[in-house]
Amino acid sequence: MRVHLGRVDAVLVQALIAAALSFAHLHDVAMAAGQDGWKAWAYPISVDLLLVAAWRRLRSGTTKAAAWCWFVIALAASLGANVATAGLLDLDDVPAWLRILVAGWPAVAFLGGTLLAHSPPKAATDEISADVIEDQEQEPEATPATPVQPTSEALPERPPVPVPAALVDHARKVASEHHTRTGTPIDTPTLRARLGVPTPMAEAIAAQLT
Repeated sequence: MRVHLGRVDAVLVQALIAAALSFAHLHDVAMAAGQDGWKAWAYPISVDLLLVAAWRRLRSGTTKAAAWCWFVIALAASLGANVATAGLLDLDDVPAWLRILVAGWPAVAFLGGTLLAHSPPKAATDEISADVIEDQEQEPEATPATPVQPTSEALPERPPVPVPAALVDHARKVASEHHTRTGTPIDTPTLRARLGVPTPMAEAIAAQLT
């Protein structure tokens, strides 16, 4: 037990040292590029947050291509700052291209963080939709009905389509996100396209959302 705790402590200490050095290098590069005061401290925080967000998306197993792209961008920014402070660049006379990169980083980090935070996790939605469609396909086919003469009586209503509770909860999140983004309630065709379910099920879900 003591050996295990010792290994964990050593890993944590090493991680803290590496994070502190990387943080300081990013701060020094930002200062040299003309970002003084609190702005110089915000740059390393921005790089580290984007790196963590990309890593979490990689661990979640969804949209890995975008996650790898932003992970490499954040890692290049951190690694580039570490190399730049090793004497390869004169921090007293920073080149113009480095000033441009540092000045443009906030927009890049904001775009990457927004895309990573708000892109829909399609894996869970596809899994629920596939299970629902598979259950419907396994239902026995109805036998052909005998033709009857039309009567004046009203036809019986179609039985409601069963909807899993998990799919309804996910539909509420999709509808809320659509309303926040557009300012209008989501319609049934859009809801069906976002969830990837048949039209009858989309209508049943829309009825529960109202």
